Amino acid sequence: MKAIVTGGEGGIGRALCERLRSEGYDVQSLDLATGFDVASWEAWQEIGPVDVACLNAGVITGELTVENYHRAVAVNVDGVVLGVLRLTEVMAEGAIVATASLAGLTAAPVDPVYTLTKHAVVGFVRAMAQRVAPVRLNAVCPGYVDTSMVDFERESIAERGIPLLAPAEVAEAMWLAVSAGRSGECWYVQPGRQAQPFRFPRLPGPRA
Repeated sequence: MKAIVTGGEGGIGRALCERLRSEGYDVQSLDLATGFDVASWEAWQEIGPVDVACLNAGVITGELTVENYHRAVAVNVDGVVLGVLRLTEVMAEGAIVATASLAGLTAAPVDPVYTLTKHAVVGFVRAMAQRVAPVRLNAVCPGYVDTSMVDFERESIAERGIPLLAPAEVAEAMWLAVSAGRSGECWYVQPGRQAQPFRFPRLPGPRA
């Protein structure tokens, strides 16, 4: 059994790789550190079929500049969309899980562009799932995770008393999404809670 993990050299990525290896998968880490650019369609052309793909690469925006905006969209959105397009070209079945965020389910004013990109991932997964069947497409939406990505606001998080997730908890949610056998779901991941698919509220219908 084969698997790939984008952003596999980061904190969550390493946990995803370890979790998949514990299930017997031969895992390939795709990361800038290993020479793979998730925003490059040419790079994706080198990827063949796998049984499980975790589209996990992600960046925060930092200072809101045009350059940082384009970088965040390229990694966080293009890295998922291009990955799904390529993988569904070469996979007849299997599972794809994108790493979104609670910022894809609610507003995160500390980084509006990160929020934008994760909302995009959530919307894409939900809208695309039926189109890529029988490949299963889901997302995980973790809260704050104890990785270097939260270093810039770690003190604020501590002052607010917000507990941090361990990367292994996100990896376990990924495995739940893979093994549940369903598609089009966005699994929220919060400390002290069992990961579950988020129940999106219904839109109001037209007035009579």
